[in-house]
Amino acid sequence: MTTTAGTPAQHPWEPALSVRQVLGLERVLAGQPEVVAGAHRLDRPVRWVHVAEAADVGVMLSGGEMVLTTGVLLAGDEDKQGEYIRSLDRAEASAVVLGLGRAFPAPPDVMRRAAERCGLPLVVLHRPFPFAELTEEVQSRLLRRKFAAVSLSEAVRTELTGLITAGAPVQRLLDEVARHAGCPVVVTNLAHRVLATAGERAAVDDVLRDWERIARQAGQTGAGPADGWIRAELSCRGERWGRLVLCGDRGERATGRLLADRAAEALVLHRMLAGDGTHGGTAPGAAGAAGAAGSRGSWKSWDSWDTSDSWDSWEEQSARSLLTDLVSGAVPARQLLPRARAAGLPVNRRVFVPLVVGARDTARPARVLRLLGLPAIAAGLADGRVAVLLSLAPDQDARSLTAHFAARLRAEPDAAHTVVAAADARTDWSDVPAGLREAQQVADAVAGSAAALGLPPVVRLRDVHLRGLVRLLRDDPHVQSFAERELDGLLRGPDRDLLPVLRTYLATGRNKSRTARLHHVSRPALYRRIEAIQDRLGVDLDDFEQAASVHIALLAHDAQQG
Repeated sequence: MTTTAGTPAQHPWEPALSVRQVLGLERVLAGQPEVVAGAHRLDRPVRWVHVAEAADVGVMLSGGEMVLTTGVLLAGDEDKQGEYIRSLDRAEASAVVLGLGRAFPAPPDVMRRAAERCGLPLVVLHRPFPFAELTEEVQSRLLRRKFAAVSLSEAVRTELTGLITAGAPVQRLLDEVARHAGCPVVVTNLAHRVLATAGERAAVDDVLRDWERIARQAGQTGAGPADGWIRAELSCRGERWGRLVLCGDRGERATGRLLADRAAEALVLHRMLAGDGTHGGTAPGAAGAAGAAGSRGSWKSWDSWDTSDSWDSWEEQSARSLLTDLVSGAVPARQLLPRARAAGLPVNRRVFVPLVVGARDTARPARVLRLLGLPAIAAGLADGRVAVLLSLAPDQDARSLTAHFAARLRAEPDAAHTVVAAADARTDWSDVPAGLREAQQVADAVAGSAAALGLPPVVRLRDVHLRGLVRLLRDDPHVQSFAERELDGLLRGPDRDLLPVLRTYLATGRNKSRTARLHHVSRPALYRRIEAIQDRLGVDLDDFEQAASVHIALLAHDAQQG
């Protein structure tokens, strides 16, 4: 088993007391213990207590033992005393406790010097002490810890499996793990980008504030930048795809290790049952953090996204979660900075460009972002479109790069009419939520009409004119009432098939020839339909004001229906 330097090998699930904890037991204190060497290594774990007088006891150890001895077979032979300490160090013993008495009335200098060189804690007991009592005390405590850890492990496994079979979202699983651990839980991909988090928000933000540095430190040490950081690898069919980290677990390490492993098993099972692929739908560094709040409209949080969305990658789910929190306003934008930074999005001295792409899936926009080398987060929305947040350097031309991105999208197969709805670039992170909402409003305004209106690849709020205004006001009861009143003659009865003709006629600027051509009817047949529309509505479409009123009502009706 590979171990960190100076740490005794042990099974990661095995409970242990530290040398310091053993020396603090009431029974041990009665023996007046004194640490004479290796005082800086008292946090080494004690996996077992072993009473031995044999000079070659090292060959009988497996690591992590605290060895108790009177040294009766070592007295008078300094060579044996030095070799005894060195053999215990080679066997990765946790510490050696020497009972002073007839063999050694005082701490032996040879053993003390050898232990100091090896970094092996050497403790002497100044008062006679029955080793059996210490052995009994430590072993019983270790067994109780092991039983408690295994019981917790099975309870957590049963609980998480129950949540999975009940169709609970991943966030619910992580919330339960964080509750048991009492510390933040972070899920990352193999590049240390945060995919999901759980735990108290303030504690999570503290962890994410400098995530890249501490995550890489955790990867180098194998344990983390501080006590209580416990990692579990996430793999499926022999391929690793991420990590789960308990950030600052304050319980027993063995218990934390079991909890992390049970949580990892549950996440892998959830992923397999959901049919989630291993390839992300985001641009480089495009993962977001989880724990989103609910939102209005087509923005949908991870919590409300069920496991039937099997095409979703974890990266895309977490990106959607971050974008959801941004656009909903449920969490102040400044509090989301650590999550965005941990997700790999550059946020310091950047220009942010909010976009909404009229695409059915995230794969195509994400692929184009990668090809162009544009840092961004991207996530599919519930209405079949894709939200993108570009992060550009201040000296980059935001408009030019947005246009290049849109043109490259249109060059993709079957994407000639793809439209990118864009908001103006934001230089302040706190303005990003408003920008995302603006881009969505633009996308709503042009939904289903890009080809007919001949819109450019990039559309902004000023490009949608009256249609954009009506979209913004579509939920107003006065606007709804106006649309119903103006179109009442066509909305009731068998004449609803005249609505498409009216829509085209008004969209083409009342061009009869073009309308007839688009509906594949003759001019006389179109004239009869226009007359029927005017009769049903009681209007004269040759009158500009009346035609404009009907046009506005039709735009409002379409916005409400869409």
